Amino acid sequence: MTSKIETAALEKLSQWKAAFNAGDAAGCAACYEEDALMVATPFGEFRGRDAIQSFWANLIAQGFSDVAYRDAKVEKLNENEVVVSAAWSMNKAHGIITKEHWVLQNDGSALLREDRFEAQG
Repeated sequence: MTSKIETAALEKLSQWKAAFNAGDAAGCAACYEEDALMVATPFGEFRGRDAIQSFWANLIAQGFSDVAYRDAKVEKLNENEVVVSAAWSMNKAHGIITKEHWVLQNDGSALLREDRFEAQG
């Protein structure tokens, strides 16, 4: 049986992918906690929703789209937290997600507290 946090995280992840594929950087950033950390290898470290939104806006402006996940794994840490890892691909790159740390919020939704991924091509 899927837990509340697993369901909430996968719903928000689906929203993030839809926002990215629609070219909506603000929609992507809205899936992160206000002071979230994103480590995008080899691009750098981005802290906070504004910095994260700027990263996604820049990528979208360069024509990146069509993100998809493969072989996703969901590890439940506790009743309020999960970590998602996966391989990802898009039209102009591919790589791995080593850690999407999703945390259940007071309203029942999940947001990313930490996002670590690597572009490999």
